[in-house]
Amino acid sequence: MTAFTFTTTRTIINEPGSARRLAAICEEQGARSVMLVTDPGIINVGLLEDVLPAFKESGIQLTLFKDVEADPADSTVTDAANQARAAKADYVVGFGGGSSMDVAKLVALLAHSECKQPLSDMYGVGNARGKRLPLLQVPTTAGTGSEVTPIAIVTTGATTKAGVVSPVLQPDIALLDAELTKGLPAHVTAATGIDAMVHAIEAYTSVHKKNPVSDMLAKEALRLLSSNLMAAVNEGHNLEARSNMLLGALYAGQAFANAPVAAVHALAYPLGGHFHIPHGLSNSLVLPHVMRFNAANDTAAAQYAELAPYIMGLDAPEGSPAQITDALITWLEQRIKETGLPMTLRECDIPEDAIPMLASEAMLQQRLLINNPREVSEADALAIYTAAY
Repeated sequence: MTAFTFTTTRTIINEPGSARRLAAICEEQGARSVMLVTDPGIINVGLLEDVLPAFKESGIQLTLFKDVEADPADSTVTDAANQARAAKADYVVGFGGGSSMDVAKLVALLAHSECKQPLSDMYGVGNARGKRLPLLQVPTTAGTGSEVTPIAIVTTGATTKAGVVSPVLQPDIALLDAELTKGLPAHVTAATGIDAMVHAIEAYTSVHKKNPVSDMLAKEALRLLSSNLMAAVNEGHNLEARSNMLLGALYAGQAFANAPVAAVHALAYPLGGHFHIPHGLSNSLVLPHVMRFNAANDTAAAQYAELAPYIMGLDAPEGSPAQITDALITWLEQRIKETGLPMTLRECDIPEDAIPMLASEAMLQQRLLINNPREVSEADALAIYTAAY
């Protein structure tokens, strides 16, 4: 028997239209003053129009922080936390993509009356401590899984990101409402869907904390995501496909919250930090090349082969682990191409002479690289980026 500890968000609500009950759910939890953290895009497309009136009717004081940007800066986190403290918020809601939910996690901690720890001391694994305000997360994309992870990513400088990883950030409630995702553009649906698949793939091959529960969730996540991705991309209002993508992303989030991600994410972060490539697309660009690297010398080929039936379905071939893995990577590349996402760094206007810098920057992500099934040197990172170019 493998010894392991598995933790996750205590309550999951999975129901189309459930976001309209958000105020009632907050009230049931005893909330009297709610800080809702979101981004301008959510406001502009009207996703909160059916949500906010109920707060006024309930008598709950609502403070709306709507300034979260993609790859949120540390200053955004502190601004939101200051507003939450000023409003004497006793409950925090993250409403949006991974950026809004990550900011909400840190606001819930920083705005607690007993928090004396500055954000700058929280970066890393296990450094954030103390109590936080109750936290409910409402994802509007099927990708990050942030609604069930104890992880928040913050932009700490012009080009650098840092993670806050701590059990105290684990949300209390995840609310999945597929109706919120029906208006997502096809390219966002594709990038976030691939992002969720990466979470599951890397959780399954992680060399640290991989366990039977995370493996089970990763497999089911990949089955749901791979079999519904193209329907969600091509039929944006297909509610069943959207629901399955949201649930798949949540399962993948539960998996990698316990068996952490690795080299795909480590190499993706510099692409976002330096060239503002969206996180899901960054993962998509390097995924096939990291998989080929990991599969060499049979390092991870057996595990990739085990995942092939869940990803490829009836297309999964028979053969050696190396043969199955090769077919799986080709299959993934074809799916990515079919979604219309860029396939190369060149297509994203990344200059070739930036590759050495990207490889050097990727080496800073040791928190992630130590989880990879095969050790990654700077020369290896250079070769992977070159293959992706």
